[in-house]
Amino acid sequence: MSPVNSPLAKKLNSFAPLSPDELTCLADLQARRRTVAAMTEIVHEGQTDHRAWILQEGWANCYKLVPNGGRQIIGFPLPGDFMGLRSILLRTSDHSFASLTDAVVTEVPKHRIDEIFQAFPRLATSILWAMSRDEAMVVEHLVSLGRRTAIEGLAHLFLELGQRLSLVDLVSGSGFACPLNQYVLADALGLSAVHVNRVLRQLRERGLVSVKAHQVIIHDLDGLRELAGYDSTYLNGDRPAR
Repeated sequence: MSPVNSPLAKKLNSFAPLSPDELTCLADLQARRRTVAAMTEIVHEGQTDHRAWILQEGWANCYKLVPNGGRQIIGFPLPGDFMGLRSILLRTSDHSFASLTDAVVTEVPKHRIDEIFQAFPRLATSILWAMSRDEAMVVEHLVSLGRRTAIEGLAHLFLELGQRLSLVDLVSGSGFACPLNQYVLADALGLSAVHVNRVLRQLRERGLVSVKAHQVIIHDLDGLRELAGYDSTYLNGDRPAR
């Protein structure tokens, strides 16, 4: 795929149409691609080398480890997402990132971000929109951990993933490829893997969602939205929901 038509360009174009010069800048930003194997740590908590990354292909997760060895997954970067961008401003990464599948990433030094913000203020605004959207997702995940039931939280996560993947043309029909196993979902939702298995069965028995061979198939979109209380505004901004 041409960098001009990359997931990042598609994502930022959804906020504001980018000019040819801005698209060229994005293409240059993504020129140095690097392949990483599944389960590779990309950024570790406490890292201070002032770099961000763009996920070009594959899936990743961001997480924090706790002293007892547990892991809380904070979110799932998808193609077109920045990883560790906030750490450039904080000067230290406050959590870790790792690939979940084989992935392609691009390293973004701090000075390149500075140059873009100075030379392309409209593109900078689009990047800030992407950062704000990421923060809004963290808020929704916090609500799922604290106030949504297990089945509501998993339904909400599937809807969010589907909408995000749709934005970068990675949804086919009523479903999407999803490499998240029950242990990963458990660490994201604050549940046990056994509980996740039970909830997946409930979603399937209600005719809402089925998960098979790493594919999520949504059978009843309206019913799933009603169950989750899903409002896509935090992903769409003021654009009409798709």
